Amino acid sequence: MFTEDKNPRPGHDEDRWPGLCSAVAHDLMALAVLHHGELDTALVEDLRCTGFPNGLRLQLRSDQGQEAVSLVGESLQALPETVDKAALDELAADYADIYLTHALGASPCESVWIDEEGLAMQEPMFQVREYYRRHGLNVRDWRKRSDDHLVHQLQFLSLLFVRAGHEHLVEAARFMDEHLLRWLPAFAARVASRCATPFYAGLAMLSMAYADELRDLLAEILGESRPSAEEIEERMRPRVTAEVPPPAYVPGAGPTW
Repeated sequence: MFTEDKNPRPGHDEDRWPGLCSAVAHDLMALAVLHHGELDTALVEDLRCTGFPNGLRLQLRSDQGQEAVSLVGESLQALPETVDKAALDELAADYADIYLTHALGASPCESVWIDEEGLAMQEPMFQVREYYRRHGLNVRDWRKRSDDHLVHQLQFLSLLFVRAGHEHLVEAARFMDEHLLRWLPAFAARVASRCATPFYAGLAMLSMAYADELRDLLAEILGESRPSAEEIEERMRPRVTAEVPPPAYVPGAGPTW
C-alpha cells in the first residue's frame, strides 16, 4: 500500500476524460484487491453480487480477454452457494503458492523477471520507485512487499487515472511500456499453466488481457502508437559510457623530477 507525501507534485492538465478515467481506476483497484490477499466469504459474495468480472467498467474485446472473463466468472459460480471452509482453503493454498511461497516459480515482482540473474529487489524495483516518487508516493513496508510488486503497480496506475489529465495518461502509458507489460505476460502465462484453481488461472489471464487492452486504448486516446517490444528493450538497456584510456607515457613529454 502507498503513503502519500505531504506535498505531491501537482498535475496541471484538466481532466478531459472523466468517465473513462474513473472507470479504469475502479477496475485497476478491483484487480489489485484480488492480487493483494486471499479470498474470504464476504469478498466472494461481493464478487458474485457485482457480477465480477462482467462488471468491469472497461469491456474486454479480445479473445483472450473474453476467455478470461468467462473463466473467472464460471469459477466463482462453481463455488458452493454458501462458501465453505474447504473451498476457501483450496483457494488460499493456491494463493500462497503464487504470491507467498513462490512454489510455482511465478513471482509477482518485476525484478525477478527482468533481472539477468532472476533476483528480487534489483534495478527494476528502483526504477519503479522513482516513478512513485515523482508522483509523491512511497510504498509502506517495502521489504515485505517490494515497490515492483504487481499490487503496487496496479495501484499506481489506478492513481494516475484518478488524477487523470493528459500528463498522467502519458505517464501511465510509459509506465506500462517500461514496467508492467514487460513482465506481466510471462507471469500470467506461468500462473495460468501451473496453478491449481480456475479462479487464479483466470485472474492471471484477466489481468494480462485488461492491461494489454488498456494500453491499446491509451494509444488511441493519446494519438500515439504503441512502441514495439524491441523499441522498449532498447529504451531500457543500460547506457554504458566507454572509458577513455589514459594517454600512453612518452619519455620527455611529462614533468621530470
